[in-house]
Amino acid sequence: MTAIFISFVGVLGTILGAAFVAARTEQRREISQDRVQLNDLRVEHQRWRRERRQAAYLSFLEALGAADRDNQAFFRELRARRAPVPLDETRIAAIRMKFKDAENAGLVVILEGPEAVAEASQNLVDQLSSLVQDVRDYAEVVAADSLGNGGGSVHEAGMGFIAERKAFLGLAREALDDVAKHIQILPTTELRD
Repeated sequence: MTAIFISFVGVLGTILGAAFVAARTEQRREISQDRVQLNDLRVEHQRWRRERRQAAYLSFLEALGAADRDNQAFFRELRARRAPVPLDETRIAAIRMKFKDAENAGLVVILEGPEAVAEASQNLVDQLSSLVQDVRDYAEVVAADSLGNGGGSVHEAGMGFIAERKAFLGLAREALDDVAKHIQILPTTELRD
């Protein structure tokens, strides 16, 4: 009877041990699946974040470019004139509206971040604002038949705008590349557990 009892306890121990091992294996498999799912979600979120940032940056740069092109064209026309002409308020208002569009697109960039890009976008908006004002001031000088400075301050502001745009582009590129660096793929050894 003792032998039967010992055999029974041995079989029961083996069954319980196998059940424990099976449960532990299942638990590890579930944890591994959870990690894979979490990693997939992280990767998808980072892709989504990068795409949103890229779209915001591109929209901002396009709006800035449109305002800058119109502002430059107006300045070139003013410099080409030999006689005073009345101040073209309609043209100035159109340039101002494009500037406001760029400023609004800049707000989206500020929201999307990161902080360095947000700051660079604000600097770029400030620089364009200064440039638009300098062209307006030059237009007033031309309308008043004054010789003024020949547009030297406009040229300086334009060069400052170009430098700010270059800085923004570098920071935006880093931010977009940085998002990709944050994607962490679990090593295959962790997935096997």
